[in-house]
Amino acid sequence: MSDPRDVRDPRAASDPRAMSDHWALSDSRASDAGGPLPRGTARGVSARLDSEEKRRLGRRGIRRWRALSSPPLGALPGPRHPSPGSRPVSGRGVGRSSSAVSLSRQVQDTGGSSALSKCSAAARGYFQDRFLRLLAGRRRRRAPLIHRGYYIRARAVDHCVQDFLLKTQSLSRTQILSLGAGFDSLYFRLKDMGLLHHTVVYEVDFPNVACQKATLIKGMKELSALVGDTGGEGLGAITFSGEDYKLLGVDLSELSELQRTLEEAGLNNEIPTLFIAEVVLTYMENTRSDALIQWAAEHFAQACFLVYEQVRPEDPFGHVMQQHFRQLNTALRSLAQYPDCEAQQRRFLEKGWTECSVMDMNEFFTCCIPEDEQQRVQTLEPFDEYEEWHLKCSHYFVLAASKGMEPSWTPLLPSVTVPRHAGPVGMAGSVPAAECARLSGIPGLRRYGHHSVLIKPNVILTTGGFGEEHGQHCRMRNFHVLSKRAGYWEAVCVTQNIPDKRWGERLYHTVSCLSDTLALVVGGRTSPSSAGLGMLWLKFPETCNASGPDDVAVELVSLQPAAEAAALRWRHSTTEMTFKGEQYLFVYGGRSALEPVLGDWYFLHTPELSCTVIAVEGPVPESRHSHSACSWEGGVLIAGGLGAAEQPLGSVFLLRELEHGFQWQTIETHPPLVPRYSHTAHVHEGKLLLIGGVWFHASSVPGVTVIDLMTGLCLDYVISVEHLEWPLMLHNHSSVFLPNEKELLVIGGGGNCFSFGTHLNPVPVSLSLSSILISH
Repeated sequence: MSDPRDVRDPRAASDPRAMSDHWALSDSRASDAGGPLPRGTARGVSARLDSEEKRRLGRRGIRRWRALSSPPLGALPGPRHPSPGSRPVSGRGVGRSSSAVSLSRQVQDTGGSSALSKCSAAARGYFQDRFLRLLAGRRRRRAPLIHRGYYIRARAVDHCVQDFLLKTQSLSRTQILSLGAGFDSLYFRLKDMGLLHHTVVYEVDFPNVACQKATLIKGMKELSALVGDTGGEGLGAITFSGEDYKLLGVDLSELSELQRTLEEAGLNNEIPTLFIAEVVLTYMENTRSDALIQWAAEHFAQACFLVYEQVRPEDPFGHVMQQHFRQLNTALRSLAQYPDCEAQQRRFLEKGWTECSVMDMNEFFTCCIPEDEQQRVQTLEPFDEYEEWHLKCSHYFVLAASKGMEPSWTPLLPSVTVPRHAGPVGMAGSVPAAECARLSGIPGLRRYGHHSVLIKPNVILTTGGFGEEHGQHCRMRNFHVLSKRAGYWEAVCVTQNIPDKRWGERLYHTVSCLSDTLALVVGGRTSPSSAGLGMLWLKFPETCNASGPDDVAVELVSLQPAAEAAALRWRHSTTEMTFKGEQYLFVYGGRSALEPVLGDWYFLHTPELSCTVIAVEGPVPESRHSHSACSWEGGVLIAGGLGAAEQPLGSVFLLRELEHGFQWQTIETHPPLVPRYSHTAHVHEGKLLLIGGVWFHASSVPGVTVIDLMTGLCLDYVISVEHLEWPLMLHNHSSVFLPNEKELLVIGGGGNCFSFGTHLNPVPVSLSLSSILISH
């Protein structure tokens, strides 16, 4: 059984909401749409055979392939095989209800799409698996984010499986039981690597899935030669029986039937056994999955259990994830009772397992994958969806439980140790969030990767990003102005004067307002593989009404060669500062198409933007992007960011003005600032405010953090979203602070939630900070 996170809404094939901003526009192959194949086509098998495939299959294979065009006899589950979580229908010989059959088919339909994604990741070099293309049949290019997601899944499973085989290599016999195996290639990879000298692999899935896979194996010479074709059809629920490979068609929720079939197939409960469940148990009713876990502990003297599935259902990403699975009629049943890694660990210990360790996938990637392998994966293809990658990894876990094993089976012992908050961050209070009432349904506000700037009192200009425009998802071309009148924010229409399409489409740029009539755009990108986009002037009319500019003129900036490098970047910061009474813009950090992280800086003298050399002393901060930067006392405050190893940073630096230049100083915080990135920041009366972001060193989500710059006191506040009817995602957003009202306006935010679809915050949100700024 596979993970339908890879099965998108059917609209996803043409709807870029389910893809990254880059791939959605430039490569339709990125669509990760799943759903049923055309009638008469078996999931996981190509609908057509080309001449090369016919040559490889031979006549016998072609006949077997054609047999898959219609369900094999007995493939549809009978009355003894209810779907996970359904109850058996009473009455002798009565089949299941149509809803139960539909549910099981929805779960089964995930296998082929999952295999296609694994096949795409393998083709791109994330891991080696020459058998995936044989089992997937078709090929489809997936997006880089999907590749990474399936890489970490495959890496975690292989890591634990090979550790089990290594620890038991001196024993005469062992066995692996893969629950809900689908079209997985695990057996063939292990056999090809010579790792199954004394191990028998059993695979279990729904009867029709098992029949399809058995027919596929018998029809493929490369597969049947490796497994040793028995030459005959399987008997009963045993659809394929080789010397060291058994394929069984049984519903996992029928425990007595499962036990009987395994005994018939030769499973031995006296020898070391590894159970594997990749996104399987969560589809079953908890009473049934708990019974399966307990049965395995009670009936096998020496056993190990490997689980990979979802956690954290209640945060914003978790809400989007759950909604996706509910729409597919494959609800994640285990999450309510077992919402986090600690609950899953207690579950196994209470069901008879004596040892159990668990990690989310961020911790696994950091602690169990060697640094050189991390770097290899991070450079395989252009990538710029860090927030979505880390959020996906924080919502999946790998668990390894064991009993009776000597020596102990401990595959999740970290090779490195990273700082980690064991539980939620202690919150000093809450901040109320409220929708901006008159902005609901206004086009142009649903976007991420944009930039918003206060161009005059109570007038906010928003530019760029990826979002919704004219009913389509795309990189945003239109500017957007918000104006506050009579206590309410209202949208203002803006005409753009952009000759020769100079604005283009850019994300992760900065905008600095230099006067009432002039702002500077620095950097940004189109796709992650493109060069930075340079600088632009935004010019507003000298006579501008109270609601903001009616039109904005865009002009190219002619830069000196020394200043060009400052503009060819994105995810950087541009901050206003002064030195000896002169105004400068300080461009710091970011990334480029060639460098995944930058640590350099430039002083641009305004308004001519000449690049000025100013001495800077002190310890140089670690290179970073997606950090925050604020002006303070003539200098610049840098906080957080994502470092070279794609790890969030928790440092705060002040670039302080001296008589002859500047000096980097570290600001110590207590308690230590939880590392984060993709947040926004503001300074008010000696306090640094950090808004949102992404972290994975704590189990909660970032809200508002207030750092007293005089004392270093660091307090976290949760954002109260009880009055919002939608998940508030505080990454890739922009924010504007209004000091007189002590109000903070959050505009846009969100992103591509792996293959669950894209969430864009629909309405700007107002955060009232008066209570925490007074009490702090």
